[in-house]
Amino acid sequence: MRNEADFTAFAEASATRLRQIAYLMCRDWHLAQDLTQTTLTKMYVHWNRIVRKDADPFLYARKVLLNTLLDHKRLRSSSELTVEQLPDRPQPADRTAVRLTLLDALALLPKRERAIVLLRYWEDQSVEQTAETLGVSISVVKSQSMRSLAVLREHLGDDRALMLG
Repeated sequence: MRNEADFTAFAEASATRLRQIAYLMCRDWHLAQDLTQTTLTKMYVHWNRIVRKDADPFLYARKVLLNTLLDHKRLRSSSELTVEQLPDRPQPADRTAVRLTLLDALALLPKRERAIVLLRYWEDQSVEQTAETLGVSISVVKSQSMRSLAVLREHLGDDRALMLG
């Protein structure tokens, strides 16, 4: 079946990128893998309808991924477990420490603001594309981008120079 072959090619080409986006949103590689698989499963079920609309399947996949993450966060079983003491970790290298600092800074943002920052600056989408993907107005994307970047700048402080270098 041609559509099945098209879906397989799409899934193979997009899975890694979707998993990376999912990780940046949830900060858990295992959950990111699950979210990616769920997204691809939902797309497989509706693949014929998706390709008939002549829309970019990857844009549709990102929207499904975001909705899947938000649905997961609403579930009671997804709540975080607290532990009394954090495990010991080896001292990370400077570049790794900066990356972890950036991930920590992204985690400070609410889900929708994090999604806006990731879509605008990680995925390099326009304000209009981001607004359409998230189902919000252009002014919401602009104001929350500005607010989120201010939070990131404040949290990153001196590490910003390392990221740019």
